[in-house]
Amino acid sequence: MKVAVLSFAHVHAATYLRLLHDRSDVELITADPDAEPGDPTRGKALADELGVTYRSSYEEVLAERPRAVIVTSENTRHRQLVEQAAAAGAHILCEKPLATTEPDARTMIEACSTAGVSLMTAYPVRFHPAFTALRHSLTGGSLGRLLAVHGINNSTPPALERSWFADPTLSGGGAIMDHTVHIADLLDVLLDGEQPTHVYAVANSHLAPGHDDAAGDVETAGLITLTYPSGLVATIDCSWSHPATHPTWGGLTLTCVTEQALLEFDAFPPLLTGYDTESATPRWEPGTIDLDAAMLNTFLTAARTGQHAHPDGESGLRTLKTVRAAYRSLHTGQPATLTDPIREVDGHESRTGR
Repeated sequence: MKVAVLSFAHVHAATYLRLLHDRSDVELITADPDAEPGDPTRGKALADELGVTYRSSYEEVLAERPRAVIVTSENTRHRQLVEQAAAAGAHILCEKPLATTEPDARTMIEACSTAGVSLMTAYPVRFHPAFTALRHSLTGGSLGRLLAVHGINNSTPPALERSWFADPTLSGGGAIMDHTVHIADLLDVLLDGEQPTHVYAVANSHLAPGHDDAAGDVETAGLITLTYPSGLVATIDCSWSHPATHPTWGGLTLTCVTEQALLEFDAFPPLLTGYDTESATPRWEPGTIDLDAAMLNTFLTAARTGQHAHPDGESGLRTLKTVRAAYRSLHTGQPATLTDPIREVDGHESRTGR
């Protein structure tokens, strides 16, 4: 099956390229024309390093009619590439967040529906077997009602690897845009798509001292509080709070409080700790399955068979609604609802009256 990767902008792109290159059932073609000339981490330089087929433009790739396309561009460029891939008849896996505005996300979903192709959002953590076990424990009924959830998704500032993460015109925002969505997706699964009634957010940009390029004009730390119709309260720590010397990029944990129990989920538990003499830093080997490989396998199976892929575009839209409400809360200093009126200002969503 012919599979295309469009853009190497995202930090996950190289991982996907390696995984796809190693599959005997995939004919991989790629393009990254937006890369800066001479950038060794992107474009033809990266393709040559990984031994994958490279084309000079997205149009050239799509003219080869790939069955499946993976979009790993800068966040604000997702819509354009998803629309192009849908028009070419490809099933699509789009890196998270699905989009940076709700109108863009809805347009992407509609484009794929019109073209009769699947749109999947890249949320690999929901494929973790431990999360599946957590969900079964909560839905089994023996632990009582779910009362509260605390989620943490922290990392080093991704702009240390890709500077566009600190440019709001390309990223759409900082730590809130980047890291709220994974926890929001897990909540979406646990609550069967139930949406919060109110979203309250606080944030700052103090967590990149000495690394101005890692902060730019975006927030580097955020704490989001969600309230639901059932009375459940959830919090999301979405900060870029790990220093560059941290033994891993970051991590993701979930703590669930029920009437009868406390359940904890760690997506990347430490399996082995030690010391790396080459880098003179601690080393931490995570004890988990390859979540990206599990997600790609689900996507490729759906693309091959024509099945509907999950998490789909609607899942991506629901989590994006939480993110946009968080930014409206930051703007007003008050809790926001997902149904607050919004309008477009210079291509960006804004609360009415802003």
